[in-house]
Amino acid sequence: MTPEAKARQLIDDKLAQAGWIVQDYKRFDPGAGPGIAVREYPTDTGPADYVLFVDRTAVGVIEAKRDEAGENITIAEQQTARYANATLKWRKDNTPLPFLFEATGQIIRFTDGRDPAPRSREIFHFFTPARIAEWRAQPDTLRRRLAERMPELPTRDLRDCQVGAVTGLETSLAANRPRALIHMATGAGKTFTAITSAYRLLKFGGAKRILFLVDTRNLGKQAHQEFMAYTPPDDARKFTELYNVQRLASPNIDPHAQVCISTIQRMYSILSGEPIDDSAEDVSLNELQQTGKQQKLLRYNPAVPVETFDVIVIDECHRSIYNLWKQVLDYFDAFLIGLTATPDKRTLGFFNQNIVAEYTYEQSVADGVNVTYDVYVIDTEITTKGGRLEAREWVDHRHRLTRRKRWAETEDDIVYTGQQLDRAVVNPNQIRLVIQEMKRAVESSIFPGRRETPKTLIFAKTDSHADDIIQIVREVYGQGNAFCKKVTYKSEEDPDSVLASFRNDYHPRIAVTVDMIATGTDVKPLEVLLFMRDVRSRGYYEQMKGRGVRSLDADGLQRVSASADGAKERFVLIDAVGVETSLKTESRPLEKLPTVALASLLQGVAIGHRDDDTVLSLANRLLRLAKHLAPKAQARIAALAGGVTVGALGKALIEATNPDAIVQHALATAQANGITRDEDSLTAAELQAARDARVAAACRPFDNPDLREAIENARRDHEQLIDHINPDQIIYTGFSEQAEQEAKQVIQRFADYIAQHKDEIEALSFFYQQPYRRRALTFEMIEDLHERLRSPPLLLTTERLWGAYARVQASHVAGAERKRQLTDLIALVRFAIGLDSELRPFSDQVDKRFQAWIFRHNAQRTTSFTAEQTEWLRLMKDHLATSGCITRDDFDLPGLSAKGGLQKAWAVLGNELDGLMDEMNVELVA
Repeated sequence: MTPEAKARQLIDDKLAQAGWIVQDYKRFDPGAGPGIAVREYPTDTGPADYVLFVDRTAVGVIEAKRDEAGENITIAEQQTARYANATLKWRKDNTPLPFLFEATGQIIRFTDGRDPAPRSREIFHFFTPARIAEWRAQPDTLRRRLAERMPELPTRDLRDCQVGAVTGLETSLAANRPRALIHMATGAGKTFTAITSAYRLLKFGGAKRILFLVDTRNLGKQAHQEFMAYTPPDDARKFTELYNVQRLASPNIDPHAQVCISTIQRMYSILSGEPIDDSAEDVSLNELQQTGKQQKLLRYNPAVPVETFDVIVIDECHRSIYNLWKQVLDYFDAFLIGLTATPDKRTLGFFNQNIVAEYTYEQSVADGVNVTYDVYVIDTEITTKGGRLEAREWVDHRHRLTRRKRWAETEDDIVYTGQQLDRAVVNPNQIRLVIQEMKRAVESSIFPGRRETPKTLIFAKTDSHADDIIQIVREVYGQGNAFCKKVTYKSEEDPDSVLASFRNDYHPRIAVTVDMIATGTDVKPLEVLLFMRDVRSRGYYEQMKGRGVRSLDADGLQRVSASADGAKERFVLIDAVGVETSLKTESRPLEKLPTVALASLLQGVAIGHRDDDTVLSLANRLLRLAKHLAPKAQARIAALAGGVTVGALGKALIEATNPDAIVQHALATAQANGITRDEDSLTAAELQAARDARVAAACRPFDNPDLREAIENARRDHEQLIDHINPDQIIYTGFSEQAEQEAKQVIQRFADYIAQHKDEIEALSFFYQQPYRRRALTFEMIEDLHERLRSPPLLLTTERLWGAYARVQASHVAGAERKRQLTDLIALVRFAIGLDSELRPFSDQVDKRFQAWIFRHNAQRTTSFTAEQTEWLRLMKDHLATSGCITRDDFDLPGLSAKGGLQKAWAVLGNELDGLMDEMNVELVA
């Protein structure tokens, strides 16, 4: 056979496999079936190799070439277009045929002439007549709808990074770019973003079916749950109430499914016809070795045509898609969308460098989406050097699978390396030593003061290794079975149930896994990751670290770890096998100088220490501090920083060291100076100058000593030093002369401060004005005075002042044993300036004045206040006692709104309400 004849025979076979009936023109029978491919069909420009008919109507043309022409097949596109625009014999309609193919025996390229800017693409196999008929019946093609019909994205409930990802993806799809990569840090909501895009592609883009590929079966379950929980912004129904979502667990794809969730292993099995063991879906493809017997090439499967999916979303698209499994992606004629937190060069290359969204780990930390991490290293001699067993030693021999033991002698000397630990040789002493050191470190230095063990995940090498670890963890911690459990597919308990308990309940405190929750699984309360296995893949290691980066608010963390003192602000990676140094990681701990005090870092950047370690460490401290500061402290610092918050100061430091931003800064500087540059031509000096300029700008706020002092004071207020070293005992009880002298100095400083600032501080000037000139004393005025007094160098807290007066003037002080309220500061000021002869808690004073006030009112009124009116006046008095004043706005607060709020108070007191409030604000306070 000639090369042309061989190519024609292969093309005929492929057409037949796709459901086309192949006929010669002279034997043309248009009623033989829904799809007919007619060879050598005559046109006014010569016979076309094949003309395709669907339901008796000509719809397309195929230009056939021999295999040797494959590398130049695009040259034939002009010839195909000529036939498509030619006049076909006996055809009444002369409109161009829309579906154009060029084919050899091995290669097929396809162009849809109805697309905007029609562009050919390579496809694995011919489309079926049914799909061609379906496309022909649609007024617009998928690509035209993506380019012209997608409405604006509603941004409610979406993070900025998610908005950028969806819009960036839709821009790429509108431009008909076949592959797109979304780079989003772990925890930023990649799956939620993908579901948002899937909803829009189905509803507005008219996509028929979307394939959502996952790395493991567990991640498929998790993705299915997220689809079921998703509510679109323009419909009250759940995603799964609007569209049929199928999680593939068999070889059959539901013809009515609009989203299919599958591992790539199962999809390969469906296409190849080879059965799959369910356990094959339990291990991340990062950990599977490719073997020779797996190198079977996929062939066309008529049950799953190449047009089955319009879009394929590849979750965690790391190296698994580049080997055997890439055939699955090549098989389908679909847009490919990759989701990853850890792209590498191969990822970027596979997706044609088309990064439609990029949200890095450092950016996610700066935004509070994720937390930073510290690394704690445990090295042991056996881990590093291995060990030796002499011949004729009596030791246990254990079967790897059954774990059955026999007591026997070794036959030869056995020398094992650290890499052979827990595979060829198990050394329980090594495991025990690592667990003991982890326990000691966590309790004494990593999370001191915790009453419960922080939620901890241990990565083991194998299921057998995991069992060894669990037994030793329970022994070392002196805890029962519930304390530490295995979360793997081979565990006896339901792994999903154990995982749910680990995530939401008090027990287990420690979980041991091999692969099941190594990637993608969300366990926000995790604060410790212990690596007792090394990892081959850099990307997989980043994914494993990602289990700890999720941020969590104080309530969420304390729900499972009650003694945590606030929101999750970091996690700690404990490296017991050298995993951190055995490969270079893509993200890095922001904390580079953990032993340097915050005050020193602030002073350092002010003086001019601007190296990355110093800048990133300061950024990390500021981001952590921002999670704990009260709004008042946040506002105080922002006022000194020109309106910039603590978190934004830290974020600016991180962004200043961003390599990509430095390059852009250098390019902009060169352009401003009239110099033409591209990235490759930038000099080291230009990059260094750009970096220095960016860092200098980010560090400029810290030149302000008041800002540095305010940040350090805020940090000091947040922390307490707990001295566990020095014991305490009582020697004498009572006031000493020295204590009394110190109390007198405190009172004098208070009196001097009041006298010096009586005109400039509103709360003080209030008491020095004549009663008829006074306006209401607001709670904000009291807070302002309180902050001024308690801050350095005065350090005059309400408790300290009350205690000083109690020591020096005990006979004139009442209520010293009671807990102080902020409004007690009013009583202190009044006593200090001589308005009161006795220092009593402010609430007691208000009660006493209220009694006299209401008695006078009842005596002056024609009728006394009713019982209901009196009750409302008491409620108003109680609020005033804790806040210093009462206004209309206060009726919206819980204490008053629960009784009916302003509307009820007005109904009871009528037009007198405002006047009564004004009187109470003056007479009960002043």
